[in-house]
Amino acid sequence: MSTTSPFLLLERLYGDPEMAAIFSERATVRSWLRVEAALAAAQAEVGVLSPQQAEQIAGAAADADLVDLDALWHEARNVGYPIFPLVRQLTGALPDGAAGRVHYGATTQDIMDSGLALQLAEAVARLERLCDAFGDALVGHMQAHRHSTMAGRTHAQHAVPTTFGAKLAGYVAELARHRERLAALLPRVAVVSLAGAGGTNAALGSERDAIREGLAERLGLVDAGVPWHVARDGLAEFGAVAAMLAATAARFAREVIDLSRTEVQEVAEAAGHHRGASSTMPQKANPIGSEAVIGMSASAAALSAALYRAMESGHERAAGEWQIEWQVLPQVAVLAAGALATAHEVAAELRVDPQRMLRNLGATDGRVMAEAHMIAMAPQVGRERAHDLVYAAAQQSAAEDRPLAAVLAEHVSAAGLDAALAAPIAPADYVGDPDAVCDAALAAWQRPLSPHTTDDGALV
Repeated sequence: MSTTSPFLLLERLYGDPEMAAIFSERATVRSWLRVEAALAAAQAEVGVLSPQQAEQIAGAAADADLVDLDALWHEARNVGYPIFPLVRQLTGALPDGAAGRVHYGATTQDIMDSGLALQLAEAVARLERLCDAFGDALVGHMQAHRHSTMAGRTHAQHAVPTTFGAKLAGYVAELARHRERLAALLPRVAVVSLAGAGGTNAALGSERDAIREGLAERLGLVDAGVPWHVARDGLAEFGAVAAMLAATAARFAREVIDLSRTEVQEVAEAAGHHRGASSTMPQKANPIGSEAVIGMSASAAALSAALYRAMESGHERAAGEWQIEWQVLPQVAVLAAGALATAHEVAAELRVDPQRMLRNLGATDGRVMAEAHMIAMAPQVGRERAHDLVYAAAQQSAAEDRPLAAVLAEHVSAAGLDAALAAPIAPADYVGDPDAVCDAALAAWQRPLSPHTTDDGALV
């Protein structure tokens, strides 16, 4: 059956090929075949199948050329699901004895959900690697610029001085929390499914638990012991964590865009011949990587919201909700991975200009130090009076385009107060403790995570 998929420009340019491969057509079908082979082996172990039958099924399932994909999708379009025709193709390649034992006692969703669990385990591992790379790049800049003083901004305006390292510490700590989320997520999505037609697993008889446990062990998946055909919270959580990772990447990308504005120019993306070039304005070098990150993040967030609808499945089997996941989960994974990978590229080659940061601190004639002056005066005159004095001086400084310190000295003198109250304060002396902030972020980043597996390789 011939199909035409839409051309997705954003994913084509900036998507993550490794994540796309995890959810590719061939990889998806292989995951189903792998489950069928493991099921046969688990059943042979308890005597439901003979060892020879299990070996024959495993051999056929391992044949990459076995499946006629065009025929598979043509027949699946009629059945509604792909496992029925897949099993028919698999049995067609087997001798009579083994052919009658393929898919024995399982249901379509068992095979597809267990296959999906295998893919999600790979997807979580890929997101972990991308998160690590992005975080490590940010840590490098954080360490290099612990004391690179710059204007902290609130509501897009100069607020108080900070350092570029302290700014990046917030991102590093956020990514450290995301790593913990990914570690906690893995055993909730890498879960085997073998619950049968209505969740009772009655078709497998008294050996049902042993077979399910054997299937989980062979696939390296968790055996929760409870059917999850309609319990899709783990998949919604995967979507949420993936979208949050992408959103953190987008927050960084937005920072890069804002700090690379012509009027700011404190950072810039990597330079290169025609990188970010305009077709009509030769002077342009657009922050193209950061823009792509924002696009992928917004798309991942919007798509992940659909997974909450998939949680609404009723009774023992979904009636349309399951199909939401088929469309959404691969896209969310690929978009989140693309956002992280591209954010890492931007961070790794980010150009930082500490001298420009210092120059920009003077853009408001010292008004960025208004809080510092207020806090310095407060012990002697009270916070409220100090606020009013500095406020009046700041308004006059802006109106007359004069340095705040000079205007404030006039206000202090007019109020009959000690002139020392208006003594100048250097921005670098009012940045708090950036070393403590950066050290805390670094400690969080370097904190060992709980292992995903036991000594024998089983998921925990």
